[in-house]
Amino acid sequence: MNSQKPSPNNRRRFFALAAGTCGAWVTSCSRQSGMRKFSQSSKALGAKVTMTAVHTDEPTANAALGAAFAELERIESVMSLYRSESQISRLNRDGLLENPDALLVEVLRFAAEVAKKSGGAFDVTVQPLWALKGAQPDAATLALVDWRKLELEEKRIKLAPGMAITLNGIAQGFAADAAMRVMRAHGIENALIDAGEFSAHGNNAENAPWSIGIQHPRERDAFAALTRLENRCLATSGDYETAFSDDFSRHHILDPRSGESPGELASVSVLALTAMAADALSTALFVLGAKRGMEFLRHYTNTDALLILKDGRRMATAGFTLAA
Repeated sequence: MNSQKPSPNNRRRFFALAAGTCGAWVTSCSRQSGMRKFSQSSKALGAKVTMTAVHTDEPTANAALGAAFAELERIESVMSLYRSESQISRLNRDGLLENPDALLVEVLRFAAEVAKKSGGAFDVTVQPLWALKGAQPDAATLALVDWRKLELEEKRIKLAPGMAITLNGIAQGFAADAAMRVMRAHGIENALIDAGEFSAHGNNAENAPWSIGIQHPRERDAFAALTRLENRCLATSGDYETAFSDDFSRHHILDPRSGESPGELASVSVLALTAMAADALSTALFVLGAKRGMEFLRHYTNTDALLILKDGRRMATAGFTLAA
């Protein structure tokens, strides 16, 4: 699965598009009576985060955006490996975390569910493999990777000696969901959250579904496809994000069971009801490969995927909505 990336510059590349003639992130273009688009950006979990609210009232929109960014600050204090005193940094350092934040427990419980259903293709304990940076893992390092050895209780999380976790591959999605919950609690019914994964609700300023361009895995400045979110969330895992070889055969997405980079797929995009699910499932599908990945996806309702193989062929479920 995705191991923690060393640089925020190597994050998933998406492009948010507004329908018609209005460009992405424009605040004044609207075809709805009085509706305007308001956007703010900051950094969280090692990457740029942009949130957009569509509303008639600027103070309401700005208050919602401010509260959503405050929620991201809380999440980062719990889940960021870039902060030495975050809860997962302390867990990795000490092997034990007492009284974990409920948000961390929620994320780790969902991660365990995906790990079990995927046969270990998704595993938050993959972090020790990242230190190898694409090199062949040895048996001792592989032995440290096993989600079943993570002891998770409401008041206590424990790792076996030498183990470490990364929430890259799930935390960005969770952050997008959390930000959207805050926005809606502040009365924003039309919004788009880009936290590396996308969460969308309602419509854009032109009263059309939010449309997202998915990065082409081999053409840096091109889309592979356009998709409409329609109150679903989007995440993509790709071999191009951090490659250790020119042919993309070794990259940052690792099979936790072997330590190797999966060799069949170039990218996997998942539409799901939550960004956390889309985030984790895109990684699991990438590791499992096309056939087993599509079978695994049947565990999840209202969830669809677009797979691009390394040879350029594409596979998609019937419900993966492509924009015209």
